[in-house]
Amino acid sequence: MTDALYPDKDKNKEPQYKTLAQKRMEEIITGYTFLAPAMIVFVIFLVLPIVFAIFISFTDWNGITPLAQTVAGASGQVEFTNPSGETVTVPMGTAVIKAGEDGIRYLTQAEIQVPANGTAIVAVVAADITQGKDTNAAKSLLKDIEGPLSEVLEVKNLAPITGGLDDAFKMEGLDNYTRLLLQDGLAQKDFFTAFKNTLYFVLGVVPVQTILALLLAVVLNQKWLKARGLFRTVYYFPSITSSVVISLIFMWMFSRSGIINVVLSGLFPNYDPVTWLNDSNGLIHNLLGVFGITRQTVGEWATTRIVGLTAWDWISGPSVTMFTIMILNTWTTIGTLMVIFLAALQNISPEVYEAAQIDGATAWQTFRRITVPLLAPTTFFVVTLGLIGTFQVFDQVFVISSGGPAKTTITIAYIVYQNGFKNSEMGLAAASAIILFGIIFVFTMIQRRITSEHTA
Repeated sequence: MTDALYPDKDKNKEPQYKTLAQKRMEEIITGYTFLAPAMIVFVIFLVLPIVFAIFISFTDWNGITPLAQTVAGASGQVEFTNPSGETVTVPMGTAVIKAGEDGIRYLTQAEIQVPANGTAIVAVVAADITQGKDTNAAKSLLKDIEGPLSEVLEVKNLAPITGGLDDAFKMEGLDNYTRLLLQDGLAQKDFFTAFKNTLYFVLGVVPVQTILALLLAVVLNQKWLKARGLFRTVYYFPSITSSVVISLIFMWMFSRSGIINVVLSGLFPNYDPVTWLNDSNGLIHNLLGVFGITRQTVGEWATTRIVGLTAWDWISGPSVTMFTIMILNTWTTIGTLMVIFLAALQNISPEVYEAAQIDGATAWQTFRRITVPLLAPTTFFVVTLGLIGTFQVFDQVFVISSGGPAKTTITIAYIVYQNGFKNSEMGLAAASAIILFGIIFVFTMIQRRITSEHTA
């Protein structure tokens, strides 16, 4: 019956079976096909910007000039005046010279006849276009003629000579990195001031926000707690509120007429309100000052310069303004980290806690011996998020202080913005960003090593 339906069927043809290698290749193709959209997004929005930033860090690009711009010479017109009684021929390629020490030459683009006691106008182009923007000349700046015609004719440009352009950028190698890390100057001083401020910020915020988030998660995970959903929402709410809005609220709270001064005035009748965010003194310096320890009393070691800053500057501690931003950042991030810890806590089997309770473990022993070790991967993730977020802090600094007072709140991320968009030194900004990436990577590896040692 089958042969009747398919008379052309090859009876001797063996059935085709796919080899293991063919199946494996089909699986690989299918997998990469599903991954392709995400990989394309990853390459376009992450890999390419990183490669571009690395490239720009080796240049002096200002961030304004179009990247495709190439060097060009200026062009315009000059007028020859002939005071003699005979017509004078000016050959094509006659050079007129810009007044000044640079002596830039411009060549006429056509042969002209200058009538007796008359004038003639001809187009000119810069002889050396590699001089770029320097070939631009103001009105009446071209006054000399090269050669014997200078004794017969007078020349001037009735309008500016324009169109001279420089290259968009020049390759400078490691110059930007040298300026930031090794070369004495404002760029190095600002960078290490920002590094110091950022380091105090990280060391102050990351441990506190991690510990508070863990404790809140443990408490809000207890079954006996009533209205757990309400409390979780309340603690998480600051994390989804606009950072700019919260920063403005904190600015008002710590202003001279803000709630902080109002409360202190109520508690202490003789209290004189202050503008907290104008205090540039470091907290450690203020604490040492209580015991009479100042820069003048500690000895000469305090004046020793270490990469642009004195030893006394390095131990200043965060300023009052930076401490305020630290409080703000901690408050707005513990909600998100709390949710992460909550998810991890709910993934721990209840039988583990039941076994500990049967063995007579106290609440503290259960927390220290069971909860914390089992949360080690989550803690690593939370601390990594904290390191990345704190090292990149920018928006609160920008809104509250713009790096002040006295640069005590500038951070590395703020230096990137300042160099790139305020100072138009995008190459220096890109170098700052690459160094920031390296710093974050190093700190992440260090805390990974610490975490792995404690969980081994």
